[in-house]
Amino acid sequence: MTRLDLFIARMVSQRACLDYAIAAAAQMPGPVFELGLGNGRTYHHMREKITGRDIYVFERAVASHPDSTPPEDLTILGDVRETLPATLEKMGPVASLIHADLGGHNAAKNVAFAKEVSPLIEPLLAPGGLMVSSDRMFFETLEEQPLPPDAIEGRCFIYRQP
Repeated sequence: MTRLDLFIARMVSQRACLDYAIAAAAQMPGPVFELGLGNGRTYHHMREKITGRDIYVFERAVASHPDSTPPEDLTILGDVRETLPATLEKMGPVASLIHADLGGHNAAKNVAFAKEVSPLIEPLLAPGGLMVSSDRMFFETLEEQPLPPDAIEGRCFIYRQP
């Protein structure tokens, strides 16, 4: 696969998995967490598809497109290794949906980072909550879910809190 093919596969899979998780968590109470804002494409997509729930964005520094910038009161700035534990202490296990696109272009670094942040993400999900990630995560209790039909194996992952 070319790099363009890989990018398209990731985007198609990300949208398919997000749409599946948004629908599956639609009746759940609790906020949504977006880990990593980047340009804001997935945040913008979720903001359009999710109603009646806050979407908190975790980011080191906001540099998104103006149409995709979250309000300041729903933006949690800093390193997720610090902001996720602080959010758990403040809010508890309340997230109905968490989306993470935190990796970069180095597969080995992505795996190491996923192993580091997985234990910080896992306790934030409410019972039945869903986690969508562009990278494989390493959870103790979350159960990996089958992908929706439009998703491409290995390009996106879905996990559920029992």
